[in-house]
Amino acid sequence: MCTRWITCSKSWASVKGTGLGKLHFRPAELSDVSALHSLVESAYRGTSAKAGWTHEADLLDGQRTDREELEEIIADPSRQLLLAYDGEALVGTVCIEKKDDERSYLGMLTVDPQRQSGGLGRQLIAAAEAVAKNQFGARVMEMTVIAQRPELVAYYERRGYGQTSETRPFPMDDPRFGLPKRTDLYFVVMEKALA
Repeated sequence: MCTRWITCSKSWASVKGTGLGKLHFRPAELSDVSALHSLVESAYRGTSAKAGWTHEADLLDGQRTDREELEEIIADPSRQLLLAYDGEALVGTVCIEKKDDERSYLGMLTVDPQRQSGGLGRQLIAAAEAVAKNQFGARVMEMTVIAQRPELVAYYERRGYGQTSETRPFPMDDPRFGLPKRTDLYFVVMEKALA
């Protein structure tokens, strides 16, 4: 089933953006990997990430992802990387993963650090929820957030996500997820019922 947020084919879907012009959303393709990798790394790690408020640069060094992981996600029919364009500029992405018949997972929400706090994250979340519901049949969207990021937990609470009692360990020894700058990192699990 198609929605106004995204189509079932590889064609563009458009949504009016608040202060962003007209946003276009589409699923990522292998030809997008280089630009997508640059966007994700710029928003999560290093000096460039500190231009925005959602970075992990104070908690983690190293990479957020690599090209191989992005290629694996694109090739996996149970996951979708959704890209957001403002005109010709790639400004955001989000990953949606089908966990089971009832539940999907939202991850790798990324907004260009220079464009944060303008409503794009909210639109990416809504688009991800539409994909989860209409393409994967999900009734619940789940995510994990580093517990030491209370401002990010609060942001998702404002988007309708609630903390569950579940926590998950941070993969401290897996450099694919970054190199922790502290030893107490862990994830809180948040979820939202999809109407």
